[in-house]
Amino acid sequence: MTRSDTGREAEDAGPSGYAAARLRLLQGEARPGPPRRAALAGLTDDWLTGLFDAGAGRGGGRGSAGNAEGDDGAHGAGAVRGVALVAVGGYGRGELSPRSDLDLLLLHDGTDTDAVAVLADRLWYPVWDLGLALDHSVRTPAEARRTAGEDLKVHLGLLDARHLAGDPGLTAGLRTAVLADWRDQAPRRLPELRELCAERAERQGELRYLLEPDLKEARGGLRDATALRAVAASWLADAPREGLADARRRLLDVRDALHLVTGRATDRLSLQEQDQVAAELGLLDADTLLRQVYEAARTVAYAGDVTWREVGRVLKSRAVRPRLRALLGGGRPTAERSPLAEGVVEQDGEVVLARAARPERDPVLPLRAAAAAAQSGLPLSPHAVRRMAAARPLPTPWPAEAREQLVTLLGSGRPTVEVWEALEAEGLITRLLPDWERVRCRPQRNAVHIWTVDRHLIETAVRASDLTRRVGRPDLLLLAALLHDIGKGWPGDHSVAGETIARDVAARLGFDRADVAVLATLVRHHLLLVDTATRRDLEDPATVRSVAEAVGSQSTLELLHALTEADALATGPAAWSSWRGSLVAGLVERAAAVLAGDAPEEPEAAPTAEQERLAVEALRTGGPVLSLRTQTEPPAGEKAGETLGEGAGDPEPLGVELLIAVGDRPGVLPAVAGVLALHRLTVRTAELRTLGLPDAVPGSVLLLDWRVAAEYGSLPQAARLRADLVRALDGSLDTASRLAERDAAYPRRRGTVAPPPRVTVAPAASRHATVIEVRAQDAPGLLFRIGRALEDAAVRVRSAHVSTLGANAVDAFYVTGPDGTPLPGEEAVAVARKLEETLRG
Repeated sequence: MTRSDTGREAEDAGPSGYAAARLRLLQGEARPGPPRRAALAGLTDDWLTGLFDAGAGRGGGRGSAGNAEGDDGAHGAGAVRGVALVAVGGYGRGELSPRSDLDLLLLHDGTDTDAVAVLADRLWYPVWDLGLALDHSVRTPAEARRTAGEDLKVHLGLLDARHLAGDPGLTAGLRTAVLADWRDQAPRRLPELRELCAERAERQGELRYLLEPDLKEARGGLRDATALRAVAASWLADAPREGLADARRRLLDVRDALHLVTGRATDRLSLQEQDQVAAELGLLDADTLLRQVYEAARTVAYAGDVTWREVGRVLKSRAVRPRLRALLGGGRPTAERSPLAEGVVEQDGEVVLARAARPERDPVLPLRAAAAAAQSGLPLSPHAVRRMAAARPLPTPWPAEAREQLVTLLGSGRPTVEVWEALEAEGLITRLLPDWERVRCRPQRNAVHIWTVDRHLIETAVRASDLTRRVGRPDLLLLAALLHDIGKGWPGDHSVAGETIARDVAARLGFDRADVAVLATLVRHHLLLVDTATRRDLEDPATVRSVAEAVGSQSTLELLHALTEADALATGPAAWSSWRGSLVAGLVERAAAVLAGDAPEEPEAAPTAEQERLAVEALRTGGPVLSLRTQTEPPAGEKAGETLGEGAGDPEPLGVELLIAVGDRPGVLPAVAGVLALHRLTVRTAELRTLGLPDAVPGSVLLLDWRVAAEYGSLPQAARLRADLVRALDGSLDTASRLAERDAAYPRRRGTVAPPPRVTVAPAASRHATVIEVRAQDAPGLLFRIGRALEDAAVRVRSAHVSTLGANAVDAFYVTGPDGTPLPGEEAVAVARKLEETLRG
């Protein structure tokens, strides 16, 4: 490498020349960023090489720059045998920021330690005289390897060893040995490194959420980026390369600017310095700076998550493989693939795409895979996410399945966060929800908030998933949680801006006009309850009346109460307390009283011609009669049967409508639900009612109207369904045992513990029956268990209304006693309590 004029000047003039050249370089002689760091490293290389050559010549080192044998290529200096100056760590990588330490190793062969000690003094003292931080050591190659074996941080620094001056063979030999040691010891050292990273993250926090982050030590910072290089050097695993180099460069650029602004060797990006650092980098303001830092940290952190997961998988497979090979007689084990959803399977502890999956033809696949991963508590494979990035865009409005999968993803609890991050890494979230871009990595300069805006929204959805049993529309609660602060990317009151955005997003997702209005109200007034409860006189009727008028209905008030709590819990520990909770609950109780009223029961719809035909046939044959047909719904905002205006979309498929008519008898609900569960049919909605026929046709019929979809694969034939239903009704098919055997053989993975089921008696909901409401996590066989429990309680199910909203079942059962009258109060409560115990057991 030919020395630059600046380097020659620095070397020739000694420390003062180096200091002057360094100052000119930092004041603008070199372009900021990688060019300046490389120039500073080169300048320092030249100076240290000059010090080494002079010291080796005066200190009696064997050989000198003037009498070299074999040019080592280091700045034109000749090789000095038996001793070498080596840059390690960040300096070894050539990443010198203005106030970086100089990490140096004086390597020697041990034959003349006195001369080496003199040489070391002549190297270290000029560095100290300039006030530069120095991390130095003097070792033989054997000592360096032994120390590396004892100290992980030393080993990491030596992985980046770079020859500066002296005997290049000594440096090359050490590099080769250190790398070989690292690769040989990788099964032991990499878990140590992972633990070191985790401990540091626990101490320093997550860089992308800190208002005053440590660019080096916090999770997602420069230390983690260096750790990923070490993992790659082990040849055991490699980090995702997409964007990682740019993220590292951005963090280094910010650290350079921080050093120049403060004049100190600091990695802490303090609040008072952020505007100056932003100006140094040519950025608009401190928020723009933090967003770029957070974006870079998110990239590094995600790459770390993926890399460490791969390291764990490889180490586990290495430990298991010899035993498997012995069992298989030397054959190669095949990775097991377990289906999770249509086009989605589990393999090696990750969610991957099925071999037959075609993302370019299946626009719902990204959401379906994400929901399956979150529900199973498994990570999405990076390769699968990259493949899904090529998926065809969703139509507008979204199809019903896409909405349901989004709700399922949001309602999956803590695993939602990791899955969401995987989609973010490939830009899938902003493709699905373009308005998300404005809140991505947006800082919140409020001491109460511990997250960026986007992470706060996801955290709110996680918290809301624990409250879904308290509301009748968990899908609206979860979506409101995701959108309640979406207006923070816009000027003005974020609640007002967010209301407009929420209306637009909800319409694009395919919610009908009524649901869009509810979501808009929730976003607009998401601060109403806590602000009113803590700042207004709750004894003033006008205060309570204003809240009731703003909310509009009891169901919306119920949702707003849950959203308020989820929002506060996701903000930080200072935002919610039992005192605040009691104030809000008191306000909600008063507002609910204002909104209360006896709504008239809606008259039961008359049966259709198809329903009457099936009912007559069921009475005539004495057995069940069923029909399957594809059901559709019109685009959002239109009612079924309305004439669509010009330009309106085609109706979207909802699954298959299954109509079943059977003579009124006990056990119909659990029998039908059990058969559907055996055939892996997911129940999305269900209605059950007793149908009275004209006097000319004696008897009554139970009519069950279901909307079902295959969990994966194709639907079973109607004849097979009917045959199994006949057997279930006559008792020859033991549905309970069959379901238990299947569950034992193929247990379903759950990523998190769902909120426990909740069963309540709805007061004054009907004059003709007792209404028992069930809110629970949807699962195969859930409706079968409910139906059997109600049969065991000797109550008659007069009608039922079943809905599956994402992963939440929201069901209502209208039951009577054997005499056809509503249950007495205590008996109704006992039935509800027993059903809840059954579902929790």
